[in-house]
Amino acid sequence: MSPADYAAAFGIGLAGAGHCLGMCGGIAAALSLGGQTRPSLTLAYHGGRITSYGALGALLGFLAGSINLAAWTLGLRYLAGVLLILMGLYIADWWRGLTVIERAGAVLWRPVQRFSSRFLPVTSPGQGFALGLGWGLMPCGLIYSGLAWAATAQSAWGAGSLMLAFGAGTLPAMLAASFGASGVQTLLRRRGLKVLIAVLLIASGIWTLYLVASHGSHLLQRSLPVPGETPASMPMESGPMEGHRHHR
Repeated sequence: MSPADYAAAFGIGLAGAGHCLGMCGGIAAALSLGGQTRPSLTLAYHGGRITSYGALGALLGFLAGSINLAAWTLGLRYLAGVLLILMGLYIADWWRGLTVIERAGAVLWRPVQRFSSRFLPVTSPGQGFALGLGWGLMPCGLIYSGLAWAATAQSAWGAGSLMLAFGAGTLPAMLAASFGASGVQTLLRRRGLKVLIAVLLIASGIWTLYLVASHGSHLLQRSLPVPGETPASMPMESGPMEGHRHHR
């Protein structure tokens, strides 16, 4: 994975601060139910939440990488560029199409929510961690789109680490909600910060699409079988935003 991949993943989580606070900020602030105010409970909850992101990313990355077809890999690279653009538009509030994913995810979320509610009120770090694992599956357009984007890395390690970076990006807003740091919340909700990150994501998506369109034919040609030889699979670079090497 390249530093740009991790920066993008962290930026998506950071720029989604307002959305994160609206979706699960309430549960983060409610961890003091039952008179428990220990920071260990809050940290355990966020640890579980981020762990669920990483585990889901690793699973999807492994599944995506198990298909060893040139056209599949090329299609995933196009998908990576498109998803970066869509997430940028979503973060800047220029297009809210990802809410369709949230509505679809509600079907999965309802049974998970019922199961997770048994851990409330949180009175131990173990309960907090278990609650976080469940709430990591909540229907959020950024989470689901981020998972799809991370999966284009086509490896468990690559996709999982990208989602861990995404989770780390959500921490400033969520910890601010948990500990009542209103100043930090206000800063992270600034329109300028969201637009800046959104523009960078959109530019990265466009650049990714340009690279794939420019060099995709070379990659497909390298995967074509040569008479008398075993067909070779198309090589995959390390990350969803990674540039493509020229055919030598």
